Amino acid sequence: MNKINRLFEENKGKKLLSLYFCAGCPTLDGTADVIRAMERNGINMVEVGIPFSDPMADGPVIQGATTTALRNGMNLKLLFSQLKEIKNEVQIPLILMGYLNPIMQYGIENFCRSCVESGVSGAIIPDLPFKDYLEEVKPIADRHDLRIIMMITPETSEERIRFIDNHTDGFIYMVSSAATTGTQQSFDEAKQEYFRRIDAMQLRNPRMIGFGISNRQTFDSAQKNAAGAIIGSKFVTLLNETGEADTALGRLFDALSR
Repeated sequence: MNKINRLFEENKGKKLLSLYFCAGCPTLDGTADVIRAMERNGINMVEVGIPFSDPMADGPVIQGATTTALRNGMNLKLLFSQLKEIKNEVQIPLILMGYLNPIMQYGIENFCRSCVESGVSGAIIPDLPFKDYLEEVKPIADRHDLRIIMMITPETSEERIRFIDNHTDGFIYMVSSAATTGTQQSFDEAKQEYFRRIDAMQLRNPRMIGFGISNRQTFDSAQKNAAGAIIGSKFVTLLNETGEADTALGRLFDALSR
């Protein structure tokens, strides 16, 4: 069974935490150590960012991390080689998150094959058109047992959400707002209503809420209204500040508890 599916199957009723960081930031060779630290500290799932020169859905923090990673020399081929070294060591699901351009340059077939060979269970490609996903990417990903995770936003129609739910597997990434990534101090009533509306749809796939989670209020709200929370910018900031994943994780847990 795919590790993403197993995670949700074995943790029904529990609230999960997934973290994002950009491969190659703050150091080129630190990817494996960050993932090891996450697993050691109880993180349930990891999103590893593929650096790209034009991260249009990301805010300043992740844009900065991407720039650092590219300057450090990170690329998709190197990332796969780093992940392959810890394939048999890390048990939690790994998801690659990146834009379509570098994946297309690498080749969809090669990308999916390399994911499996390096222990990656899924991919999030924010700018992948759903039509292209269905016709070109999904058949290849399915053959390699790789989950392509799709995003929804408060503007996504119910018809579209149900269509996504019926044609994807793993989980649905619920973006908390239509804005770019970045921390928020609270989720207002409009966002809370969005969370409740999607929850009432009783979708087939579990949902994870991301974008803007940085403190106890936003964290608790996300976990209350979905299977768990995804945190990116807050952890990336702490990782850059400390330069050490265990310390960054300790500070993150402290921020989420008060």
